[in-house]
Amino acid sequence: MTILVTGGNGFVGSNIVRQLALEGHNVLSMDLHPPDALVQKYLSPWSNKITFLVGDIVDSETLTAIASSNQIENIIHAAVYTAVTEELERTDSRRIIDINLIGTTNLLDLASRVKVKRFVYVSSGGVYEGSTQSRNEETPVAPRQVYNITKYASELLTERYSILHGFQSSSVRLGGPYGPMERVTSKRSVMSILHEWTGKAIRNEPIEIPERNQWDFTYVHDIAGGICKVLNAKHLPNNLYNLTSGNTTSLEKLINTFQQVYPGVQFIGAMPTQEPNPVDPPRTSMDSSRIKKDLGFSPEYDIFKGLSSYFKWREEYNYTE
Repeated sequence: MTILVTGGNGFVGSNIVRQLALEGHNVLSMDLHPPDALVQKYLSPWSNKITFLVGDIVDSETLTAIASSNQIENIIHAAVYTAVTEELERTDSRRIIDINLIGTTNLLDLASRVKVKRFVYVSSGGVYEGSTQSRNEETPVAPRQVYNITKYASELLTERYSILHGFQSSSVRLGGPYGPMERVTSKRSVMSILHEWTGKAIRNEPIEIPERNQWDFTYVHDIAGGICKVLNAKHLPNNLYNLTSGNTTSLEKLINTFQQVYPGVQFIGAMPTQEPNPVDPPRTSMDSSRIKKDLGFSPEYDIFKGLSSYFKWREEYNYTE
């Protein structure tokens, strides 16, 4: 089975490529740029299973050329412009739409032409933007940020194309990914809090206690494993899945876990009050019961195991950013 993965050099994309190759699949890893030294090192144990392709998903002719010289059976579309700040929305909104929406449409056109068996779209829990209720796949969504709008619109397009053109599809909404290969790239400039904190801990810099007091974290190896589970399932009862740890991590628990995993880490500042914050209200974790019920998938990494693995990777790769 040959699988095309877009955004294959990226944070989530490189981990999907790794997981697929680990499972024995032949992978076409497509990205806007050639793989850097970190990507090559990370994926080197499976180099015989991976072919790197350079191209822009906004350029439909490039995709046509790739399809003509490769036999693509399935597509995992992970390429994205992760523009989650208002400043990026304001200054680069057209490029966000081009990559995240036009790029998705081009990939769906390609899937239709080459008659793939399955198309998996890597979406985001950001589509639940502003929701404080239990966030399951039936929760109404009304995203307002450009990034989140493009993710939700791409979900709808993925579903519609699959109906019109007769291939199977699923969109997978990710919750709080963190772990190996998260780094600044040309299309990802805002890092997770765990990237920031682990970097500061390794550099022996103090970590300032934030105002926010809870998160929904998911280790990226679980993300990759869940996406591959969706791809490989013989039958998909649903075309939309949340992929998350399903557990809310409090600030207190996060600090305690850091101190257990990396003794000597320094925290500065006061713990925030427990009074409700109208600007950043408490949010429940995304509900991941559907993917467990339908596909038998459960995350392997809790926050302790995930952070332990992440620190080990950072030290092994001497990654201090």
